[in-house]
Amino acid sequence: MPEIDGAPAGRDARSPRRGEEGQGAPLYAALDLGTNNCRLLIARPARDGFRVVDSFSRIVRLGEGITRTGRLDPQAMDRAYEALGLCAERLARRSIASTRLSAVATQACRQAENGPDFIERVRSGTGLNLRIIDPDEEARLSVEGCRNLLDHSAEAALIIDVGGGSTELSWLRRAGPGFETKAWMSAPVGVVTLAERFPEPATGLDAWFEAMVGHMAAAVSSAQVDPGLSGLFAEGRGHLIGTSGAITSLAGVHLGLKRYRRDQVDGLWMTRGQCEAAATRLLNLGPAGRAADGCIGIERADLVMAGAAILEAVQRGWPSERVRVADRGLREGLLLQRMREDRAGGGRPGRRRRRGQPAGGGGGGGGGGSST
Repeated sequence: MPEIDGAPAGRDARSPRRGEEGQGAPLYAALDLGTNNCRLLIARPARDGFRVVDSFSRIVRLGEGITRTGRLDPQAMDRAYEALGLCAERLARRSIASTRLSAVATQACRQAENGPDFIERVRSGTGLNLRIIDPDEEARLSVEGCRNLLDHSAEAALIIDVGGGSTELSWLRRAGPGFETKAWMSAPVGVVTLAERFPEPATGLDAWFEAMVGHMAAAVSSAQVDPGLSGLFAEGRGHLIGTSGAITSLAGVHLGLKRYRRDQVDGLWMTRGQCEAAATRLLNLGPAGRAADGCIGIERADLVMAGAAILEAVQRGWPSERVRVADRGLREGLLLQRMREDRAGGGRPGRRRRRGQPAGGGGGGGGGGSST
């Protein structure tokens, strides 16, 4: 998906109705530094979740080359540092208190030997205190961000959060009026690492795509999941939710959009056949055709097929006719968590929940708008 820089808030799945905006409420922000993207979301609490005020997303490829060297590349760090500096400027312009900012870093900084050094460089140079989060927290936050896309007529769901350096999978099962997470795993395969491991050849594209699918399938084969959940999917009583720039781009291609539109993609239901058809179309376009596509662009042209392969691998392992596309995820989960913490603390910002205490459940309102 093309970069979104300061996109207007607009009306979306988490925006309140007119008169519910909570104009006097303070601003909150969530910052996510991933393996591929640097993303910022600024929002104001509302009765049913929050209303987006500003957003920023830039592809920085922080994890470029990390599977080969085990370290963050100097140029990649410079790209990420520049984007984080722009985020710091936006936060300063809106006078957002540090107690209302949740800033995290994920797989690239977790994996890299010099990840903590880069985090310290960012702190000293921009004032941003990024926290490197564990895979389990990343998965939980993604679930919270996507929770209001769950189909409550289903008995189970699998949320797939495809990142640049890893993919988090969370299996949920109906429990009363909502869903509970029953299992999760973090597979060390993302669009950047997969694309680097399997460079696109000039010929034999079908075999190349299948090799990527096989690699991801092997990575998730060790998932420890209750066989009862497998049975629900086999019986057609479960569905998938896919969140990532690669999956939302796939949806845009399926819709035939000339330019990516979040309002048409977020929450879209796709069949497995439609996902396969969109992947085949992208495969046949080739690198130049993908780069020219308005829903992909030059910066994602070499990554979108890796994302399609990851989705295909999960669909084969967990058959489901229905996939819901989510243009939302970790940042939305961060915002909801911090807002709930402040409400639970009687409005005192910065009151932190004990590690392991849930951030809130049910199918509650909130999440949306991930500019991946």
